[in-house]
Amino acid sequence: MMCGAPSATQAATAETQEIADQVKSQLEERENQKFSVFKAISFRQQVVAGTNFFIKVDVGGDKFVHLRVFKALPHENKPLTLSSYQTNKEQHDELSYF
Repeated sequence: MMCGAPSATQAATAETQEIADQVKSQLEERENQKFSVFKAISFRQQVVAGTNFFIKVDVGGDKFVHLRVFKALPHENKPLTLSSYQTNKEQHDELSYF
């Protein structure tokens, strides 16, 4: 995949859920709330020097959050970073670059 444009939106996979789970505590800390439901629904990815994952997550009560998670290159051996996020999303909201 070329550097630059994010991929088309795809259904979330086990890997997507794992990525979301790994940054869940970062989101909870920033939002000062706990999410009892945290189910990855769909994602896009963008290859940069590493990979940006854009993940739509169902947090229960018909509420969704969009996460932007940065995964460094394997040799850099760095943890996943919650780069940015958007709250108060709805299921039909498009997962776009942010």
